[in-house]
Formats: sequence, structure tokens, C-alpha cells
Amino acid sequence: QAYNPQAGVDTASRLVVGARVSRAANDKQELVADLAEVRRHVSPAAVLVDSGFVSEAAVKTLECDKQGRSTGVTVFAAVQREPHGRTVAQLEVRADPPEPGPEATFTERMRQRTATAAGRALYKLRQQTVEPVFGIIKEAMGFRRFSLRGLAKVSLEWDLVCLAYNLRRLHRLGADLKAA
Repeated sequence: QAYNPQAGVDTASRLVVGARVSRAANDKQELVADLAEVRRHVSPAAVLVDSGFVSEAAVKTLECDKQGRSTGVTVFAAVQREPHGRTVAQLEVRADPPEPGPEATFTERMRQRTATAAGRALYKLRQQTVEPVFGIIKEAMGFRRFSLRGLAKVSLEWDLVCLAYNLRRLHRLGADLKAA
């Protein structure tokens, strides 16, 4: 049925703050709509996305308004594939790369953002934030496919799944607070 569930997740609480369903086969055109859904609930300063969401047009739309002024949002995305495991060179302390000049391409600017120490630390949060949410929904909650038909019904079903995840997460956060 080709439904593509999307979820925006808060890095601090790991709660789903934006959930929607699209019919797009891939995520390239979904970033603007996904952030619009997230902005209904929170105002993020940094957006961490994987390379499947990155397009120059979408990033420009999010980072600049129609007059060309900054919106205060910065998108961090990995635009080059890193091999698994780390080399000694990656573990060594290194200086941040210089800011790219105005003639730099979109890819060079995005690569520089995740190459700085602050950018690496921030982007590393993505793997601890979004990926576990989908893993928990699939494995622990057993949700692997939609049961309903039609975009409106599937969207409602995804909202309920995300609500169930959030209730589970809030219960866990409450249990951690009581133990402390």
C-alpha cells in the first residue's frame, strides 16, 4: 500500500513530537512536511536527519525564509558514507575544519557541519534518538504493518502507535524519576 510513516523525536526525552504518514516512496521530499509537523509542538534549533532526507531545496527552505533571512533552524545531515568502525585518525583530537567559503557547494557546507566537534557530538544524538524509537515500535510493540486502508485511516493508526509509544516512554521516564 506504500505508506511511509514519519516520526520527529525530541533528543532529550525521546518522545515522538511529530508523526505523519506520506505516500512517498523515499524520504527526499519529506523533510519540510516533517518539520512542519514537529513545529506544531516544539521549536527546534537543530534538526538531525539521515542522508535519505537531504536535498538542497529542502534545507534552504528550512534554514531561510522567503526574504532570505535565517529562520534559526540548522539542519545537520551526513552527506558522505563513513565506514563502520573507527580509525586511529578519527579517534585523535583534531582541529575543526575551516568554515567553507561562499563558493562552497551544498555538500561541502553540510559535510563541514558534521565534521566539527560540536557537529559530530550533536549528530551522534540522532542514532540514540530516532533509531531506538522505530526499533521499539517494531520489536517491543510488534507494529510492523498497517491494518487499515486509506491515508486518513493509516494516519490515525500511526498516531495511535506513536501515542502508545509516548505513553510507554512517559511511564518509563516517571519510573526513573521515582527511583531517583
